Amino acid sequence: MSKLQPVRGTSDLLPADMAGHRFVVDHARAASAQYGFQEMATPIFEFTDVFSKPLGTSSDVVTKETYSFEDRGGEQITLRPENTAGVVRAMISGGLTQSLPLKFFYAGPMFRYERPQKGRMRQFHQIGIEYLGPTDALADAEIIACGARVLADIGVLDKCVLHLNSLGDTESRLTYRAALVDYLGGHKDALSDDSKQRLAVNPLRILDSKDKGDREIIVAAPRLQDHLNDLSKAHFETLTTALDAAKIAWQFDPLLVRGLDYYCHTAFEFITDALGAQGTVLGGGRYDGLSEMLGGPAIAGVGWAGGIERLAMLAAGGTVVVPQLAVVSADSESDHHAFQLAESLRDAGFSVDLPTAGNMGKKMKKLDKAGIKIAIILGGDEVERGVVQLRNLADGSQDEVTRDALVKALSLIIAPTDNFNE
Repeated sequence: MSKLQPVRGTSDLLPADMAGHRFVVDHARAASAQYGFQEMATPIFEFTDVFSKPLGTSSDVVTKETYSFEDRGGEQITLRPENTAGVVRAMISGGLTQSLPLKFFYAGPMFRYERPQKGRMRQFHQIGIEYLGPTDALADAEIIACGARVLADIGVLDKCVLHLNSLGDTESRLTYRAALVDYLGGHKDALSDDSKQRLAVNPLRILDSKDKGDREIIVAAPRLQDHLNDLSKAHFETLTTALDAAKIAWQFDPLLVRGLDYYCHTAFEFITDALGAQGTVLGGGRYDGLSEMLGGPAIAGVGWAGGIERLAMLAAGGTVVVPQLAVVSADSESDHHAFQLAESLRDAGFSVDLPTAGNMGKKMKKLDKAGIKIAIILGGDEVERGVVQLRNLADGSQDEVTRDALVKALSLIIAPTDNFNE
């Protein structure tokens, strides 16, 4: 029998890894709340159309990367590869289109079938925000500022560079599309097979190509910013003026694009090279056409998502929570007294470990290895006299304390995790 392992591209989040995840999520949740974003969650699977309609049946995500299947009721289901479409679907199906603007924060697992590598898994986790309703550039600045604050709060903003571009409005993109098709058509024979197919369906997706030959052709391609109309230029100028006023540093990146039709105006990514190869840790933009594409009314949206695994590696923060103290019975006759005492201390707000296996020596070794600093020891004699032995495992000192005075004595040494009454 082969060694039992998690499915390729997935991993267990054991306490040390989970601490890093919680560090990122907790800081992101708190920072987003400062901007008025409220936490919500969507199901991890949706009807396939929720993703195939906006992403397009010819996109790599839909054709190569989604986990899609037919359920027992004959419905076509897909595990979510991203969460923006699910959030917009929730707005429409939840009857929230009359309650705009809406500001949502989320955190959870996503699924894409791709080659696993460091910081990129088949089941991965994201934090994200979506701002639904506003069409103005200040809303774009607001969500970028929120992203920057999240990165600052987890201590990684100085390791990232904000790349920014304008995709323009529909009129600008149509003008640009014609120029791009004319240019790429002259290099059609040299394009990759995928890009040849995209040339007829959505040529802007070719700009996302990772093929080396395609990249060489793209370098000399027409630039989108040269085809922006006055409205699009004004939107971008308002955005960058706001970012400059808030002292949020940014770098113009003309090759930063979103190939799908519902994206417009702002596109941005916070990019780092601190994880080896250059990579995006948080990115997003404006998607004013997504609601209509899903069958809803014309409602604008802007948001971002960040990879928790990458952010956790970059931040290297979070610690495993260790109980403040332990209650140790010196003999089997005192076990139920130790259990009762541990429960009463938890009621008082302390986090308490209760080792149940092994003799006294083994129990104390386990406490030391776990990093617990205070041990409350009781045996038959202590139970009879209504006292306990309070041992400081850091320096070995020990004092006898009455049961009635125990909570007060502990409060002078360590703070309870919650308020308590003496």
